[in-house]
Amino acid sequence: MQLADTGDVVSPTGIFGAQPNPTVWVPLVTGGLALLLVLSGSPWRLARNVVTIVHEAGHALVAVLAGRRLQGIQLHSDTSGVTVSRGRPSGPGMVLTSLAGYPAPAVLGLGFAGLLAANRITVLLAVAALLLLGVLVMVRNAYGVLSVVLTAAGLAVLALIAGPQVQAWFVYLITWFLLFGGIRPVCELQRKRRRGAARDSDADQLARLTGVPAALWLLILVVIAVTCLVVGGTWLLEPALQS
Repeated sequence: MQLADTGDVVSPTGIFGAQPNPTVWVPLVTGGLALLLVLSGSPWRLARNVVTIVHEAGHALVAVLAGRRLQGIQLHSDTSGVTVSRGRPSGPGMVLTSLAGYPAPAVLGLGFAGLLAANRITVLLAVAALLLLGVLVMVRNAYGVLSVVLTAAGLAVLALIAGPQVQAWFVYLITWFLLFGGIRPVCELQRKRRRGAARDSDADQLARLTGVPAALWLLILVVIAVTCLVVGGTWLLEPALQS
């Protein structure tokens, strides 16, 4: 999975070609920056829109795969979101759809980490573009459209104008952000539930659908997110660990 470091510049070979290995500082610095961003105040509230987009995309994708009829997605300025699908109000399809949202950022981050470990930066950018296009088609409110379009515009600028080194820094940063950002929303949900709020959350819906307590579902969500972080982080840090 590693390219030999000969000191030469390796040209990408199409969208599925491998890019050169980044320097060891790229995963280390971007990991630290992503962690600071997730632990921050106002910057996190702005960046959390990306997590919400992925969260709702997770609901939407699994709803379609489970045979439900997707009605639309709404993204709100308070970084909340709603995905509406039609089908049986109970059963495995509804359970999987309800479960898919919170793990989606960490799972996507894990997938991105696998692509970066294989030096497939161009493929990663293409996957991100397809994800945003799919969400944009299904968004049903003005703020949601604006949020997705601005995110897509930033991605387009990166893909069309930025050089390979800048792209590497950005994709490592967004991958770390998804991995770390998959944990904080679950913790925030638990704090809200402790205050008696968010009683119609995904975890509470899962509890009503399955009879399993919401607290146990929250634990499952945390375990999934932490596992993705550990595995994905190991892949991202591989160049540094081998140096």
